[in-house]
Amino acid sequence: MDKHFITLTISATMSAGLLLMPGCKKDNTSSGSTPPPVVNYNVPPSTWQEHWFDHKQLVSRVYYDTSLVVYYDADVKKDIAWPFSFVKDVWLYSRKVYGAEFGTDKRLYAVFHTGKYSGGHPGYYYSDNHDNRNVIDCGSNSSNAWESGAGNDLDLVTHEIGHIVESAANNTKGSPAFAIWKDSKWMEIYIYDVYRGLGRTADAERWYNLMMNTTDNFPRTNTQWFKNWFYPIYTQYGGSAVLNKFFKMVALHFPKDGSQKFTRDMNWGEFVHFWSGAAGADLKAMASNAFGWSNEWEQQLTKAKTDFPSVKY
Repeated sequence: MDKHFITLTISATMSAGLLLMPGCKKDNTSSGSTPPPVVNYNVPPSTWQEHWFDHKQLVSRVYYDTSLVVYYDADVKKDIAWPFSFVKDVWLYSRKVYGAEFGTDKRLYAVFHTGKYSGGHPGYYYSDNHDNRNVIDCGSNSSNAWESGAGNDLDLVTHEIGHIVESAANNTKGSPAFAIWKDSKWMEIYIYDVYRGLGRTADAERWYNLMMNTTDNFPRTNTQWFKNWFYPIYTQYGGSAVLNKFFKMVALHFPKDGSQKFTRDMNWGEFVHFWSGAAGADLKAMASNAFGWSNEWEQQLTKAKTDFPSVKY
């Protein structure tokens, strides 16, 4: 038995004994009450054969509970334990802020690699690429990967969880805004909020200082997404609540098919329109300052107001 699951398994067994053993079932017909639900503490597989991208490792389960399952490949040092608490904290905080609806499986599956697959990627509950699980897969070319449990170790892990938030929150499928903010811009404010929300003051300050000096060449040269767009929205319009409201409004109003998959990407006018709806304020001037403005975007914004009249500000 996995040592990290002993207490939970005992608890589950006791509950099963009280609720399910023949002869111990309580008759509730006279009171009209219903029995408490039986929690299903499924034991995840002890190994998992990778079959995505260039990943071909047989990874081994090193930790699990009802919220998180962690797998290491053969080269990850087995005494590395910080992911068990940190990844769980980030996942639970994200579910608290953005709702617990990321498919039916409440667990996050985290896979770590040492000496290979530098970087990371997510997997989603609606894709069989990762066996219909919400997954973060994190790798490093270093032979000492994941030993520090600080700095980039934390940032990379949190970044990948952020992709699950943007692409699977509210039981939706896909990220219409990805074409606008690309791989990392949403992550800049998401990671900052996570560190603040978890009380990791030093990490929040470290990340803030890094992001305030970050520039990009899209949609124009020297764009500062965090400094001039996300951070002002975050500080002026409700912190984590405004971040969540954006995804709620997109899930509610942006086009989806019958399987809850978004059918197209946003354009810039729609992007500003939905963020204005989340903030409850017209953010066109802020967008113009952060990104510039064009006649095309103006036309898109005008059309967005017509196409999505329920998004109000």
